[in-house]
Amino acid sequence: MLVAIGSPLVGIPILLLAVAGLWLMRPGRTRYRIRAPRRPARISRPRTASISGYQAMTPGQFEHALADLCRRDGCTQVRVVGGAGDLAADVLATTPDGRKLLIQAKRFGPNTTVGSGDVQKVNGTYRDIHHAQLAAIVTTNRFTKDAEALARRVGIRAYDQHRLASWASRTGPAPWQ
Repeated sequence: MLVAIGSPLVGIPILLLAVAGLWLMRPGRTRYRIRAPRRPARISRPRTASISGYQAMTPGQFEHALADLCRRDGCTQVRVVGGAGDLAADVLATTPDGRKLLIQAKRFGPNTTVGSGDVQKVNGTYRDIHHAQLAAIVTTNRFTKDAEALARRVGIRAYDQHRLASWASRTGPAPWQ
């Protein structure tokens, strides 16, 4: 290289090549990668569409379907106890971490909502009568604002149609999580 410096016609191109080579080999330089083709975007569907099967069930079938979801997600000692005189309990189960869970199922049509009276009934029985540590009300529709506020205040899990759809499709948590 020292010989080439003596001749500008040879030295300058060699110097430029050396500087360019050092620049290309510098640390932290971004290297181009071959990337896998992108997956097509998922078509988002309304979450309520996946509960149409639940809405078509009878109340008794809905209770059994919720019991099946509990079993699927690791609950044991799952019993459907709904019916006349059930004292606000439709499904009783033991969660995977050992807590006793009470579920009140409300399979309602599109124009019926869960009101604060339903939350009050569950709150009045789940601890003292059924000896449960957790309670959830699961509906195929929605809760009134008063019912949501009361459930939040007393620690009852309120699962409306959207949360039910998430639980059923495994994209959201189960009521005991």
